[in-house]
Amino acid sequence: MADTLKIHPADNVIVALRDFRAGESAAGGNGSIQLLEDIPIKHKFAERDFQEGETIIMYGVTVAKTLRVVPKGTRISTENVVHASSDYGVGERDLRWDAPDVSAFRDRTFLGYHREDGSVGTRNYWLVIPLVFCENRNISVIEAAMVEKLGYVTEREFSVDVDTLIRQYREGSSAEDILRTDVLRSGEEIQRNRVFPRVDGIKFLTHQGGCGGIRQDSEALCRLLAGYVNNANVAGATVLSLGCQNAQISFLREAIDRIAPDSKKPLYILEQQQSRSERDFIAEAVKVTFTGLMQANAIERKPAPISKLTLGLECGGSDGFSGITANPALGYASDLLVALGGKTILSEFPELNGVEQELVNRCTTDELAEKFVHLMRTYSKRAEEVGSAFSMNPSPGNIKDGLITDAIKSAGAAKKGGTSPVTDVLDYTEQATRPGLNLLCTPGNDVESTTGLAGSGANLIVFTTGLGTPTGNPVAPTVKMSSNNALAERMGDIIDINAGTVVSGEDTIESKGKELLELLISIASGERRTRSEQLGQDDFIPWKRGVSL
Repeated sequence: MADTLKIHPADNVIVALRDFRAGESAAGGNGSIQLLEDIPIKHKFAERDFQEGETIIMYGVTVAKTLRVVPKGTRISTENVVHASSDYGVGERDLRWDAPDVSAFRDRTFLGYHREDGSVGTRNYWLVIPLVFCENRNISVIEAAMVEKLGYVTEREFSVDVDTLIRQYREGSSAEDILRTDVLRSGEEIQRNRVFPRVDGIKFLTHQGGCGGIRQDSEALCRLLAGYVNNANVAGATVLSLGCQNAQISFLREAIDRIAPDSKKPLYILEQQQSRSERDFIAEAVKVTFTGLMQANAIERKPAPISKLTLGLECGGSDGFSGITANPALGYASDLLVALGGKTILSEFPELNGVEQELVNRCTTDELAEKFVHLMRTYSKRAEEVGSAFSMNPSPGNIKDGLITDAIKSAGAAKKGGTSPVTDVLDYTEQATRPGLNLLCTPGNDVESTTGLAGSGANLIVFTTGLGTPTGNPVAPTVKMSSNNALAERMGDIIDINAGTVVSGEDTIESKGKELLELLISIASGERRTRSEQLGQDDFIPWKRGVSL
């Protein structure tokens, strides 16, 4: 196993694949390099001597400028470099693509839920959603009334014995005694006994939008909720409206008609200010939801081609290995799916900063290239106007684990999109309708981005992580892929597949990408549930434009 990596022939920094001590020699460039300081695993060191103001190249693109002299064999850090990236624009494009061999997957199918519009779901959910935050409490009351009675309870791998702590407190135990007490117990095996066995769950969404703020946020919320109702994994929905809010029922209906004018999905919309009482309002919502579940339960899984999968490509809690292992492996799986006629969606526009030109060059038309450039420049300008440029995107955890500039983070993050041509560019809430790789404008914020992916049609999501992020999505099964072995061992309860084996030598990018696609087919068919599904991790945060990175 190698202990260093030069990612691209044009790079002038080397990645440490293990911890190095000052004085050790490390492979780099055309020979060995004497290291002048400790180099932590995942961090980079200089391949040559740099003067102040020189360009740092990684992944073959500009990722930083030096702030001072950086001697060969020293660590690249926030103290000696600053974010830098190349300009971009619409010009000559290169659409040549060496598609991967998909013969092993050509005739494969998955068992999915076929909708009347021709889409196929990997899950069969019923939604209960509010148009405004004022209805969040009613959503919670309905959830408490229905979930356990209908057999939709999340499995518990463990429980915490609070009764023991209460007993100790009443008996006069000290804080020190309580802290030493073992309160973990083996989880209960919950018998589902679902009333509606073909309905995978009722998803109760809550949010803080729909009124106040700016009107555009409420309109965007209605478009997002319309996308969730239209998602192939959703059989139908119950919508609660207060009545006076900015997010009017008419806006939701218009948004649904725009993306699915012939939709025949059952949709029940109730307005509280037109009801006789809150009790009657909640009772009516429970009844219509129950009848909707009866309709959803009539749908059975049937074989569908892999081309019916729409895969969201996401990363979060990234580390210095994310762009070397998990993201490229996901990118290879994306290329496989595209070659099979499926759709993939790459989001997180702040994490494409520095690799814009590569993506522009992959757009299949001038119009798409121009739309991408416009969205990127508009988003960047708005971020700067509120005092937070793209260069401020890396989190403290990113920086600690080697992603010290946004361009370094972005160059690795973009690997999730593989190498296929870009067939469509989508603004937030626009629907993915064209086979191939789609670019979707969302923040880099994990949950806002995954929320947007499902809202644009993803019926599966792969979420790569190097630090560990316990997140999921209410309607799109979210597969967690670790970038390193240590995370897979430490947080195995949230990780579905480990790409750290690429660094340790057991796998290649290609073999791990194929393994991932096999896992996705199994999950799409309902044969396996993701860790986030098992944990009931249903995170949903609509994006308020221009605020988040």
